Amino acid sequence: MAMANTRRKKIGKKIAFYVSLIALLFVSLFPFFIMLMTSFKTSKEAVATNPTMLPKEWTFQHYVDIFNPDIFPYLTYFKNSLTVALTAASLAVLIGIFGAYALSKLKFIGRVTINASFYTVYMFSGILLVVPLFKIISGLGLYDTRTSLIITMIVQTLPTAIFMLKSYFDTIPEDLEEAAMIDGLNRIQIIFYIIIPLAISGIVSVFVYSFMVAWNDYLFASIFLSDSENFTLPIGLNSLFSTPDYIWGRMMAASLVTAIPVVFMYSISEHFIKGGATDGGVKG
Repeated sequence: MAMANTRRKKIGKKIAFYVSLIALLFVSLFPFFIMLMTSFKTSKEAVATNPTMLPKEWTFQHYVDIFNPDIFPYLTYFKNSLTVALTAASLAVLIGIFGAYALSKLKFIGRVTINASFYTVYMFSGILLVVPLFKIISGLGLYDTRTSLIITMIVQTLPTAIFMLKSYFDTIPEDLEEAAMIDGLNRIQIIFYIIIPLAISGIVSVFVYSFMVAWNDYLFASIFLSDSENFTLPIGLNSLFSTPDYIWGRMMAASLVTAIPVVFMYSISEHFIKGGATDGGVKG
């Protein structure tokens, strides 16, 4: 009898868990479902007084329009966003690896103070960094260039990148480094041949984080960019609101297509994170 009651409780907990999970997924994904359906509706149906869940008349015209340079230069904005996000994420990871290694494995004066001050930059709103960054960027003659946005995104993501990578590097035994030094490896070789392979899951996580911040940035892009040829996707989507081509279906289509690289990035990174965690466990 007791075993039967215990089994019922376990089944009840499982049912409650899956019901809660389904409800959470429904709440989270419902807005995206509405966006998707709206992108397939005609312009009149999208703003109808009595909206419908599914389109009465399906159309792919909005997806065709966003790739029309005369309506929305999506490919130009996409190229700018991809260039900024990939470059900023790569540099943040590269600099972060060396910075995190130094703070994790080397002994020097001020290390504890530096570790404790990582998130000082996040104590202040991003808007407070605009004026000093604007003066620096303007002084360097980089205003209205993608380089200015890359520098800004590195400033935004580097503290978190170093902090996260340091946490991964701290878990790598020092015995491995000592053995490598006995074999004749220097610090740089140790980083590339031992530290990076064992911390690949953390490195991928940091890269995805930095990529996301740069890809979705609106504040700094709206301030440091003025020429439409340099606009990133968030600025381009906002500019679409201010044009005669402001159509809800087109906006939804552009927003969904903009999210595809992020979804792709997560799906690819998941494979590397799982594989890196397994490889690190075997090698350690």
